[in-house]
Amino acid sequence: MSWGTELWDQFDNLEKHTQWGIDILEKYIKFVKERTEIELSYAKQLRNLSKKYQPKKNSKEEEEYKYTACKAFLSTLNEMNDYAGQHEVISENMTSQITVDLMRYVQELKQERKSNFHDGRKAQQHIETCWKQLESSKRRFERDCKEADRAQQYFEKMDADINVTKADVEKARQQAQLRHQMAEDSKADYSSILQRFNQEQWEYYHTHIPNIFQKIQEMEERRIVRIGESMKTYAEVDRQVIPIIGKCLDGIVKAAESIDQKNDSQLVVEAYKSGFEPPGDIEFEDYTQPMKRTVSENSLSSSKEGKPELKFGGKSRGKLWPFIKKNKLMSLLTSPHQPPPPPPASASPSAVPNGPQSPKQQKEPLSHRFNEFMTSKPKIHCFRSLKRGGATPEDFSNLPPEQRRKKLQQKVDDLNKEIQKEMDQRDAITKMKDVYLKNPQMGDPASLDHKLAEATQNIEKLRLETQKFEAWLAEVEGRLPARSEQARRQSGMYEAQTHQTVTNCAQDRESSPDGSYTEEQSQESELKVLATDFDDEFDDEEPLPAIGTCKALYTFEGQNEGTISVVEGEMLSVIEEDKGDGWTRIRRSEDEEGYVPTSYVEVYLDKNAKGS
Repeated sequence: MSWGTELWDQFDNLEKHTQWGIDILEKYIKFVKERTEIELSYAKQLRNLSKKYQPKKNSKEEEEYKYTACKAFLSTLNEMNDYAGQHEVISENMTSQITVDLMRYVQELKQERKSNFHDGRKAQQHIETCWKQLESSKRRFERDCKEADRAQQYFEKMDADINVTKADVEKARQQAQLRHQMAEDSKADYSSILQRFNQEQWEYYHTHIPNIFQKIQEMEERRIVRIGESMKTYAEVDRQVIPIIGKCLDGIVKAAESIDQKNDSQLVVEAYKSGFEPPGDIEFEDYTQPMKRTVSENSLSSSKEGKPELKFGGKSRGKLWPFIKKNKLMSLLTSPHQPPPPPPASASPSAVPNGPQSPKQQKEPLSHRFNEFMTSKPKIHCFRSLKRGGATPEDFSNLPPEQRRKKLQQKVDDLNKEIQKEMDQRDAITKMKDVYLKNPQMGDPASLDHKLAEATQNIEKLRLETQKFEAWLAEVEGRLPARSEQARRQSGMYEAQTHQTVTNCAQDRESSPDGSYTEEQSQESELKVLATDFDDEFDDEEPLPAIGTCKALYTFEGQNEGTISVVEGEMLSVIEEDKGDGWTRIRRSEDEEGYVPTSYVEVYLDKNAKGS
């Protein structure tokens, strides 16, 4: 099968068909180019997605990635980043192996097609020129034959006419002969041109056109083969990255299989374990003994001789209220617990012999007060660190023992790393100084003395700092009980209780005192013992600042615990205004403060203090 023999007369159709083939090839190139753009865009989106969920440096998210589940997620993000890289490889390979190659081939193909069809048109023009010459010689031969025939007829007519002179007859005879000669010449020329045309036509249809069409056929077949090879390359480019993509997916599966829920649970214990002992048992409270239960500062601070000691599970005595100061604990347990008395009916306090008395009410059991304390609303402002400006103490004393130990240990490790870094720098400077001593032309050894002294000074500072933190660490480790795997030491219930207690600090200032409270003297004495265990932690706590002043309108004798006696006309400092329950907290001196009914005093608040 050859286009030269089968399609010898389809020059125009072959020209259209070959142009269509080039259009198909360009369309495929455009398809591959758009596929590469999609791959690049997909890879970019995958990388942005992976980057979006990467943990930010020096943030809380980075600390969360110590858990195996978070590590697996981080591995997934990294694998997705590699996965995106493979799509970039697909785009690059398709561009270099298909798009660029085919675009160059299309230019060559267009040039070859142009050359072949130019040769075909040239052959067509030549055969058309030969045909025109043949037609011209044919018409001339025909015309000469007709003129020779007319000249012969005219001669015969003149020769038959007797009236015509002999000269005219001779002239007609010569003209007839001339026309016959011209007809013979035209005949010979026509015959020659015809033979030459037939030869050219045979060569055109049997040699030139078949050769040209054969070249066009081969060109078209090469184009078809090339587009097929490009399609194979298209698939191979994808197939080449499949093993690496499979490894990325295997990495994700491996990361998922590495998740260890037990390990994550242990990390939670290490992160939030306080180190405190769980609270012990509460002793039975016997109300069958007829005792007058009153609570006062003297009774709470009285000697504990002969009083049974509250036992909280052995070593856990005094561990129930961490970070609570004695006076705050007493204030919580003995503050007024009923509405304040109304002001006197008369304008003079003499109308009331002994001043207003708080009405009596049934005393609540001590365990009820414990529950109220443990479930009271947290007050973050009672933290010593927050009250002093919110800065974290250098020794991390605001943290539970276990967390404090971990922070101190981390600080010691960081300082040791800094010391090692400074020592390496000092050694490097020393070596450089030795080099300068041996080769003075390289530098002045004295110029390094300042840097060497500075490095030594930094090492000394860091060592002193390390010793300070190591002392605190030794103190904490000495206080901590022996570390074990007992379940009670890792009780999540107590951790939640400790967290609430620390933020509460036993001082519910939004719930102002609203009555009196009394309890058995033996239990009061034991509360004194419990509170004194934490007294040292808060001995240096600053007193509440005064937010204004007040003037006593009436005399009030504070007979209940948490109240303070005032005399009409006396000026005092206000340290806590009325929260809506009718009581105002005032101070007479640094150590004498308490609550009075708001209706008994006229309050003058400072504008700055009130605004804050």
